[in-house]
Amino acid sequence: MSQSTVSRSLRKQNLQCKMKKQFRVTTDSNHHEIVASNDLNRQFNVDQPNKVWVSDLTYLKTLQGWLYLVVIIDLLSRQVGKNMDASLFCDALNAAMMTRGLPKGVMIHSDRGSQYCSKKFRKLVVQYGMTQSMSRKSNCWDNAVAESFFSTLKRTTFYTQPLQTDFQIKQDVFEFIEMYYNRVRRHSANNWVTPVEFKSLH
Repeated sequence: MSQSTVSRSLRKQNLQCKMKKQFRVTTDSNHHEIVASNDLNRQFNVDQPNKVWVSDLTYLKTLQGWLYLVVIIDLLSRQVGKNMDASLFCDALNAAMMTRGLPKGVMIHSDRGSQYCSKKFRKLVVQYGMTQSMSRKSNCWDNAVAESFFSTLKRTTFYTQPLQTDFQIKQDVFEFIEMYYNRVRRHSANNWVTPVEFKSLH
């Protein structure tokens, strides 16, 4: 189907494409903390829950400024956990551990951001008996699952609406992740069932 055909069809239906916004760098890798090796190495298909989690941070613009969103995604089910509070990274990891039953031997993969390399975060990883893996420098494809989730979130929820308050954004993020993405949206990596349904099968 040609571009002109698609354009005509959209005009007839009074529809408009959702445009992807310019990429914004959110990783602060200019630090002297210890960096983990890339043990995941883009092996995004796993055979059991709580074997590998991927995590990342993004910024969401609001009327008051910026909100920070950290997610932790289980690579088997692609179910998403989130944190939007002050101590983002450690709180997100603590919450994931509590809600997922304190699993042992989990690999946590992220970029090389200073927060993931911090002594506090690395201490928590050791405390939970986890192993840490990090993307190569300036290589977003090494954390493609998390990057893809953020793209879906922003494209479907934020790019076509006016700026909102912090409270409204937090509500939108909660509804998108907890009510839609985890429970309603069918995922190609899960044989087209939802993350919650796929998790229940394992």
